[in-house]
Amino acid sequence: MTPVYFADDEYQWRGPFYFIQGADPQFGLMKAWAVGDTNNGDDEWGEEIKLAEQAVQAINKLNPKPKFFVLCGDLIHGMPGTQWRKDQEQDLKNVLKNTDQDIPLVFVSGNHDIGNTPTRETIDNYCKNWGDDYFSFWVGGVFFLVLNSQLYFDSSKCPELKQAQDVWLNEQLAVAEKQKCKHIIVFQHIPLFLRKPDEDHDYFNLEKSVRQEIMEKFHKAGIKAVFSGHYHRNAGGSYRGLEVVVSSAIGCQLGEDTHGLRVVVVTDEKIVHRYYSLNELSSQGIEKELLDMLAKQN
Repeated sequence: MTPVYFADDEYQWRGPFYFIQGADPQFGLMKAWAVGDTNNGDDEWGEEIKLAEQAVQAINKLNPKPKFFVLCGDLIHGMPGTQWRKDQEQDLKNVLKNTDQDIPLVFVSGNHDIGNTPTRETIDNYCKNWGDDYFSFWVGGVFFLVLNSQLYFDSSKCPELKQAQDVWLNEQLAVAEKQKCKHIIVFQHIPLFLRKPDEDHDYFNLEKSVRQEIMEKFHKAGIKAVFSGHYHRNAGGSYRGLEVVVSSAIGCQLGEDTHGLRVVVVTDEKIVHRYYSLNELSSQGIEKELLDMLAKQN
C-alpha cells in the first residue's frame, strides 16, 4: 500500500470539497487495555476489525464521495518487533482494501507504527508497508502535508532523519508560498497540544519548546489547521489563527467519545469539520448544513 500522489491538475481551486479523517484503528489495544497489559495483551483484535469495517462501509456509502480518507496514525497496536504486529497489519490491510477505489487512502505514521523512539530500521519497515513517513500532495488547490511527528517527540536514535524532515518541510512551505495555494493543512499523529498552546508537556502532546517552534513556523506559513489523533478522545484549540484538531479513535476509546470519523469540509474561506460516530455516519450520512457548503460554487 503506497500513498497516493494526486494528479498535477490538483493545483487549481475548483470549489468546496471534503475529506474524511480517521485515527487510531490500533488493532489490539482494546484487549490490551481491558486486561491491563498494553505491552503484551494485544493478542486479539476482532472488535477493531469490526469497527474498521464499519468505518470503511460508512465512507463507501457517502455521496458525494470524499476526496480522500486519511488515517492519522497508530494503525496497529503492536510496537516494532512485537509478536502480533504482522498479523495486525495484514488484517488492517484486508479491511482497507474494501475502500471504494475512487477514494484514495493517505497514511500517517504513529508511535505504535514506528516506535516511541524510532530508528532508521523501524521507519524503513513502516515505509515498506504503508508508504512514505512524510510527504505532500495537492487536492483542489489546497496543499496537504503529512508529517512524522515521532521525529519531534524523540529522534535520539535517528537525528539525521529529523534533520532531513526539517529541511524538506522548509522547502515545502517555500513551494506553498510561491504557488499561492488556497489553504495549507497538516496531518500528524501526535497533537501539538490538546487544549491550550502553553499547556504542560505529557505523553499526548509535544514538548513545549519543540511545540512553540513548530507553531510559530506553521503560523508564519499561513497553515490553517493541523489534524491529529493519538489522544483517543476529541480535543483541540487554536494558536494565532492555526487550529489544532484532535480526533478520537476508530478503535479503543480512552474517554467519553464514541468510535468515529471526522468529516472535514474545505471551502473558499474556511475549514469546517465535525466528528461523527460510526453509527451516525453509517445510518444518516453527512448533515445538510455541511452538504450545503459543498454545493456552493465559488
